[in-house]
Amino acid sequence: MGISCVVVYVEVDSDAPFVQMADEAIKLSDSYLNSKEVIQAALRSGSQAIHPGYGFLSENAKFAKDVVKAGLIWIGPSGRVISLMGDKLKAKELAEKAGVPTLPMTLDPKKAKDLGYPLLIKASAGGGGKGMRIVKSNKELKESIKSARREAKSSFGDDRIFIERYIPVSRHIEIQILGDSQGNIVHLGERECSIQRRHQKIIEESPSPRVDPEMREAMGAAALKLANKLKYESAGTVEFLVDDKTGEFWFLEVNTRLQV
Repeated sequence: MGISCVVVYVEVDSDAPFVQMADEAIKLSDSYLNSKEVIQAALRSGSQAIHPGYGFLSENAKFAKDVVKAGLIWIGPSGRVISLMGDKLKAKELAEKAGVPTLPMTLDPKKAKDLGYPLLIKASAGGGGKGMRIVKSNKELKESIKSARREAKSSFGDDRIFIERYIPVSRHIEIQILGDSQGNIVHLGERECSIQRRHQKIIEESPSPRVDPEMREAMGAAALKLANKLKYESAGTVEFLVDDKTGEFWFLEVNTRLQV
């Protein structure tokens, strides 16, 4: 493509293939999470844009904004979108406004029984299964909330939680989206991501054996509704939970990066 590639690396990766293959390689003093040093390396090398990869910096809203402030092009969704989708409560609220189905939920433990057991407690700032608890009865609720809050605070520095209906027999289906700066957004079909261990995907399959053409069209349309509401740019993943018995689906979250 005629685009020169500048990479940053740390000492342990000095002999890694990506360092050897790059047009220019700049060593960082300590960590890939040193965002200030990454931006300085880009400016020093005369780079025009920064691609954050798919690690922690790719979902760091402040880093995205700092890159733009430095006069560089940020290859990814905007810092505004990253902030919005990084908060599960805000993401659910936006999905509802976009007309995308979401699971019934509450912030008030006293109203939990109105949702019907079993329930699932989730951390608002969560990810990777942290701060999640399945609650099968009212007598488990209080202690489960305390436990979820502790783990959320420890993992994310944010102990906010919410309670939603739990679907015991379900599938995790993801829709890949791509958007440009001109307002064009497409989806690339679905991935079956239900085989997991500790809420981490082990195997992904595309297309999903559970999704028929009608469901594929409906889920794709829902993903695009939300993406358009966000004015989404770059690659992203809209995640859905599917009731394996009925085929009904609900929005889970958006990963604002290239999903792996």
